[in-house]
Amino acid sequence: MDEVMNSHSGRMFSDRKWIVPFFASLLISSTLLLTATLRLFIPSQSDEQLPLDAVSFAKEEDSSGFFIEPELRSSLKETSGVVKMEPPRLAYLISGTKDDSRRMMRTLQVVYHPRNQYVLHMDLEAPPRERLELTNLVKADSTFNEVENVRVMAQSNLVTYKGPTMIACTLQAISVLLRESMDWDRFINLSASDYPLMTQDDLFHVFSNITRNFNFIEHSQIAGWKLSHRAKPIIIDLGFYLSKKSKLAWTTQRRSLPTSFKLFTG
Repeated sequence: MDEVMNSHSGRMFSDRKWIVPFFASLLISSTLLLTATLRLFIPSQSDEQLPLDAVSFAKEEDSSGFFIEPELRSSLKETSGVVKMEPPRLAYLISGTKDDSRRMMRTLQVVYHPRNQYVLHMDLEAPPRERLELTNLVKADSTFNEVENVRVMAQSNLVTYKGPTMIACTLQAISVLLRESMDWDRFINLSASDYPLMTQDDLFHVFSNITRNFNFIEHSQIAGWKLSHRAKPIIIDLGFYLSKKSKLAWTTQRRSLPTSFKLFTG
């Protein structure tokens, strides 16, 4: 009799194990149902229309109402905290070689604007007749004569691609521009084969909202194995000594690295 009672009590106790999970699931289901019912009658705050002042279309003080990348925003401030809105004045160097006089004039006419300054250079590979033709084309233009902002470099240099003579010619052109007029903000170097796709008005619009302290020269410091391969070799640009263009001459000797300044490439 006792064994029968014990087995019956054990069966009753085991049958009651479902009570706790049942009430737990009932509580969770009731909570979810109540939450869904409340959402039908109470509109969510995220569904309401955002006010206009919460949308990030407001004009930024440092960008003068124009959208810019965050990393450029700090460069748009002048020392006084006011962005220079006056259209800039650009200085151009247009260079060419043999058979480039017509193409140089084409490039000049595309990028010409009375606000800018221009200097044209034909290297020594171009015959004197072609350099004279370029000079006469510039003189024959009435607009160039009236504004007087286009100049043809009288001295022709022999320019070696990627050589020091190219840098020397560029610096000489900049010195000519500075001697004639210092009223320009940015320097742009073009060749006769370049054909710009942006108008000068578009460039003025872009540069008007960028401080003069910002440039577009991409550079990185030379370090590691590049110091040995790029800084120590000694090269000779024969364009400084010869009248015909030739390749750069590499020597077997190597120089020591400078200690008073760091080297960059760009």
